[in-house]
Amino acid sequence: MSENDKIKLHILPAGALHTDLTWLLVDPSRMASRQQPEKARDWVEIASHVVYIEHPSGKKIIWDAGIPRNWENHWAPTGLTDFFPADATTEEMWLDSRLTQLKLAPDDIDYLLLSHLHCDHAANAKLWESTGTKIIVDEEEKKGALSFDGFNSGAHIKSDYDGLDLDTINEDTEILPGITLLRTPGHTWGTLSLQVDLADAGTMVFTSDALYLRESYGPPAIAAGVVYDTLAWFESVEKLRAVEEKTNATLVFGHSADQLRELRTGPDEYYT
Repeated sequence: MSENDKIKLHILPAGALHTDLTWLLVDPSRMASRQQPEKARDWVEIASHVVYIEHPSGKKIIWDAGIPRNWENHWAPTGLTDFFPADATTEEMWLDSRLTQLKLAPDDIDYLLLSHLHCDHAANAKLWESTGTKIIVDEEEKKGALSFDGFNSGAHIKSDYDGLDLDTINEDTEILPGITLLRTPGHTWGTLSLQVDLADAGTMVFTSDALYLRESYGPPAIAAGVVYDTLAWFESVEKLRAVEEKTNATLVFGHSADQLRELRTGPDEYYT
């Protein structure tokens, strides 16, 4: 099989934030206690990434849409700038910079797959407004994300995605051969994970916020502080575990700075 016959997958760091680890990991061992009431907080870097896929069919795919350049102003009305500042993001990480590095324009992309519509995953989605790109989200995510009035509901900022033509799925769906969206709700109404079956690297599953960190996965799974439906979240973790066991997949966690440093990343690096 030649390189042209294989899926080519680029992992692109697309922003870095800081936060209190408790938002991502409700870990009793790290919490203050009666014996240690003044225990120090864990203020940690968390990584964000997008994935660019070149499919042998000629189709081009982007997974997630990253953090906005104007995060400080755009997120200010939500209060999230105090808890999730994107203050570790460098110039080359912004999504428009990544597209330039790849010599791509938004209308070169055939599919934009959004794991969910939180402001650190869908903030740049309107780059694809009126481009003809097929934008896909989970059916329940679209419904929930458009269900409220006002500027935001938590990390859903309506102006990031309202007015876009959002196609939806309501079951695990193969978008193209080897490219499958998995329904993994819990973090939000309709969080998705992405399974990519590669010829050389094997199966890779991008969990987005269905699993923030390697520590979240366990076993046992450790719940996150930001979870819409805890029961659904645990069920989704075990669904991902079943996929991993069946396919011997590499799970790429949604916000693990440590793991991202272990992977081949950047526009000039890729997996096949």
